[in-house]
Order: sequence, then structure tokens, then C-alpha cells
Amino acid sequence: MDPKIAARITAVLAIGAGLTATFMAFSQRQRPEETPVFRSLDPGGDPARTELLRCRDLGAEALNDKTCLEAWIKSRRRFLTRPESDRPDAPASGAGGATR
Repeated sequence: MDPKIAARITAVLAIGAGLTATFMAFSQRQRPEETPVFRSLDPGGDPARTELLRCRDLGAEALNDKTCLEAWIKSRRRFLTRPESDRPDAPASGAGGATR
């Protein structure tokens, strides 16, 4: 086979493959990937947890919701404040008042 004919056949096949791939890419609908939403079926009757779950499900709209902001503040305080026994001014338990 003549090298020029082989080159032309190869070029035609490459262009055909490229056009086919382009057509297939445009024919498929491009959808954004959806992130899975994990919903708790039973929040355990805790009203604070129920409110936090509701705010989570609101998404970006929760930033404008006053009750969501209050729930987040309460949740942060709950997790970021130290218990009384860990504070430096709290009396040491079990020391009996004696120091070494």
C-alpha cells in the first residue's frame, strides 16, 4: 500500500473518531454532581439537634435565618467552652486541701 494512501486513511479515521467523540460529548446532558444529603430519621427528641438538622437542610438560606444563627451560636458554646473542672480557678478534686 502506498504510504500516502495509508496516511490519508489514518487522517480520515482520526478526524472521524474526533467528530464522533465531540458529538457524543455534546449529546449528553451535563448535570452538576449532586452531593448526597444525609438526613437523620430520628434526631432523638433533642430540640437543639432537630433545629441544627433543619438548618443544615436549608443550605445557603440558613445564613439569613435568625433561628439558625442562634442554634449555631448555642452549639458552638456547647462544644467550645471548657467544663468547670478543667478551669484553672476551679478547686482540684480529691486533693484534700493539702499541697506538696
